[in-house]
Amino acid sequence: MSAGHLVAKDVCWRPGKNQPCLLHPVSFEVYPGRVLGVVGPNGAGKSTLLRMIYHYQKPTSGQITVDGQDLWGLSAKVAARKVAAVLQEQPGAFGLSVREIVALGRTPHRSGLSSEGAKDAEIIDVAIQRMQLEALVARNFDTLSGGERQRVMVARALTQQPQVLVMDEPTNHLDIRHQLEILSLIRSLGLTIVVSLHDLNMAADVCDAILLLKDGHCQGFGSADDVLSEQLVSDTFSVTAQRQMLSVSQNQHLTFHLPS
Repeated sequence: MSAGHLVAKDVCWRPGKNQPCLLHPVSFEVYPGRVLGVVGPNGAGKSTLLRMIYHYQKPTSGQITVDGQDLWGLSAKVAARKVAAVLQEQPGAFGLSVREIVALGRTPHRSGLSSEGAKDAEIIDVAIQRMQLEALVARNFDTLSGGERQRVMVARALTQQPQVLVMDEPTNHLDIRHQLEILSLIRSLGLTIVVSLHDLNMAADVCDAILLLKDGHCQGFGSADDVLSEQLVSDTFSVTAQRQMLSVSQNQHLTFHLPS
């Protein structure tokens, strides 16, 4: 299986024929195994873009390809073998256990009403082990903490064996410990990842490239050093951004102030 070369070319979206665009044409490329961070203020178009990548919302125009295949030329089932998503909104578990939730990720690979086979069971077990969920497999999903739920949803996504993983604000509502766990996870997966983040310093730390959006327009695409400049961040977020050097780590860190 290819690692996942993701390309978006002039993709845009509007809710209706005579409605204004919520996302204007945007293009970018993510090489296999790299992490793209999508950042911008509320209403920038981040979630709209992610929905098009995980095959939920079809682009009004433009094209998204994975390894040269038009994602929206595929059926939903085939697309789900290529792209998996971990979203902020976690579905109701309806009394399902952790293992049963993780097993749902094998659905796109099954034919009709076929039941779980030996290969499926092995893939599910590997995902559970990778996310260190062995002690929780029999627990009801609804009884888990926020960090535990997030790990379960990532495990479910991994059982889809995707080439591209989309993560929508994976650190939202998590405490510092669980935020660090998710960031460590993103670095370790080895998949092509598209992740939306509110924390710009976090995005700069974990992402290979940054896509900056404002009001549905692309403000910049490239390395964090280039895109998250003081001027561009200040203009995009309507704040005064300053870059500081942290004396201990020697890493650069953005700080923000309301303009006077």
